[in-house]
Formats: sequence, C-alpha cells, structure tokens
Amino acid sequence: MNRVLISGGSRGIGAAIVRAFARQGDAVAFLYRENHAAAEAIARETGAIAIPCDISDPTAVREATKAAIKALGGPIDVLVNNAGMAKIGLSRDMTDAEWRQICDTNLTGAFCLCREVQAGMIVQSKGRIINIGSMWGKTGASCEVAYSATKAGLRGLTMALAKELGPSGITVNCVEPGVIDTEMNRMLDAESRAALIEETPLCRIGTPQDVAAAVVFLASEQASFITGQCLGVDGGFAI
Repeated sequence: MNRVLISGGSRGIGAAIVRAFARQGDAVAFLYRENHAAAEAIARETGAIAIPCDISDPTAVREATKAAIKALGGPIDVLVNNAGMAKIGLSRDMTDAEWRQICDTNLTGAFCLCREVQAGMIVQSKGRIINIGSMWGKTGASCEVAYSATKAGLRGLTMALAKELGPSGITVNCVEPGVIDTEMNRMLDAESRAALIEETPLCRIGTPQDVAAAVVFLASEQASFITGQCLGVDGGFAI
C-alpha cells in the first residue's frame, strides 16, 4: 500500500486519479482549492482525505503537505501534480496578474509540492512523482500561451528532477493528456468537439479514466525503470 498525494483531486482528471488509487487499496489524500462540496463527495465515495490548499501559495503547499503526511501516517510515496488552470484569449490581452496566477498554479505549485515531498522519499530511497502536463506543452496552443508555457515547463521540470532524484530511487514522469471529456471541454459547442475528434487519430475524446490508468501504471512497480518520460495520453492528437 502506498501513501498517495494528489493535487486538484476534487473533479475531472484529478477525481479519476483519486478513485483509481483508492480502488487498489492505497492511502490517498488530495488537495483542492475551493470546491468544498465536490471534495467532500469524493472523500465520502473513496475514503480519501480532502485537504484545502491554494496550490499557488508556497506556504499553503508546505502546510498542506505536512497535513497529508500526518493524516496518511508517513512520508508520501506517490505525488501526482494534477492541479492546473487555463485561460483562453489573445496573449496581448493577458494581464500581469493573470499570467502570474497561471504560472504560480500550474508550474510553481508543482515545483513546491515536489520540493516538499522529496525529503521523505529520499529517506526511504523510493518514490514516484507524476506530473500532469498537456499535449499543448508539446505543441503549443493558440490563445493559450500561458497554459502552454507552463505545461512545457512541466516537461523540463520532469526531466531535470528525474536526473537529480534518480540516484535516490525516485522516478519522475509526466503524463500529457489530449482532449479529455472534462467539465471544461464539455463547454465547447458541438462543432468544436467534432473538429477535435476528427483531428484525433483514434477518433474519440479521451476520458479521465484513460489518464488515471496511465498515472497508476507509472506509479507501479512495473514502471520502476521508467523515468524522465513524457507520456502522451491524447489518442495520437499530438503526433
């Protein structure tokens, strides 16, 4: 049984990841920002521990990680950096505050969580860190400059940490989802969804469970010799 910490676990891909680890008997805690009702529902369903945390605040991340370690009864074995946000619009219209918020949430928050769990993993000489990136971090998305930049940053963070932490028995990998059936994508009109499906070689939109399955695999012993990799779960979209 692993002690698992997941950021952004109250809905969508994060909730699917919480369910997947809980289903296999792991001890799970997840962070969420403000959707208390959704977090409580996932906690009741799975037995996971819900911890409120503004991932963009390094102090809040430090305190939330301490709370998770205490609640789970020991160091974190598996960290999944899933929390993220996006804003669609022209880059010339983006404010300084919007840029900072996206960077602090998607990239700095992930770095801070990686920093906080390292000590316990190093002592145990084992650990799994899995970052949830995006195919847009590989290809770039028009009108999503900040989101694309931060997800590209997660690729660099993944590869650099894999080299740094490998000697301590810790693997670091990145899962890069494509078009997934989440709350955000359900807001797209039928024409836009049809166009995205047409661009996807497998001719369908992915599910949160597709992403969760890849994450669980990378956290398993079967993936013990895999590190520094960016795995696309995108139906071939980013080929």
